[in-house]
Amino acid sequence: MIESHEATEPAPIRYVAIGDSFTEGVGDERPDGSVRGWADLVAQGLADATGAPVEYANLAIRGRLLAPIISEQLEPALALRPTVVTFNGGGNDMLRPRTNISWIAAQTERALLRIRDAGAEPVLLAGANPTAGLPGGVRVRAKGDELVRAARAIAERLEVRFADNWSDPELAGGQYWSPDRLHLAPVGHHRVAANVLRAMGYAPPVDWEVQAGPIPRPTRRDQLRYTREHVVPWVQRRLTGRSSGDGRTAKYAEWTRIEPRERDSAPSA
Repeated sequence: MIESHEATEPAPIRYVAIGDSFTEGVGDERPDGSVRGWADLVAQGLADATGAPVEYANLAIRGRLLAPIISEQLEPALALRPTVVTFNGGGNDMLRPRTNISWIAAQTERALLRIRDAGAEPVLLAGANPTAGLPGGVRVRAKGDELVRAARAIAERLEVRFADNWSDPELAGGQYWSPDRLHLAPVGHHRVAANVLRAMGYAPPVDWEVQAGPIPRPTRRDQLRYTREHVVPWVQRRLTGRSSGDGRTAKYAEWTRIEPRERDSAPSA
């Protein structure tokens, strides 16, 4: 339950999410075209689990590389004086031909330390693994595996909570992904949200659908349609230097108050 007015008293949990399309919620579209996504669900899950309102902001913008995530989102997030910040980035960097995993890891560690120094608890996420359905997925998967190993080492060294969605084998199934095969479907976002809540020490709401049955393998016609509708436009954006996030702003740049649901409320899936 979202209330967009400013709260008169600070909530016990003040949660900010930063990142790219994964954190913005692309793939979990509402009827009006806006997106929800796992971070929105985590905010609701925190409110439900604690029985108290949660103040929530989401500064993530689709298409962002790691450097802009840090330079454009981190300090505005900390200026809100959160108690917890989820951090994910590097997914779009991995889709580029030359990816510097060591640089991504070093920047991630600096960001986590900055969050901690500001008095908030950092929560590190590895994004889900889309590579089974992507052209050139083997190369991307190798980079993702390397990045997750580095992220896990950082989390262990800094004693930071780590939600490793990349290593969740269930999420690799096509049934958890939207038609573009790069962004999670609603059930995938719910599963990620459940993983994040568990990493934070909370049980996810029991009414969430986090399991989906398998779907048929794409036919040749499906593959041709996918290439025409999704791969070609993505390549064209890369060639012209455009991003899916051009002109977009954060969906919740200021605090949004999330109220706990009634215990007998209907499922929100």
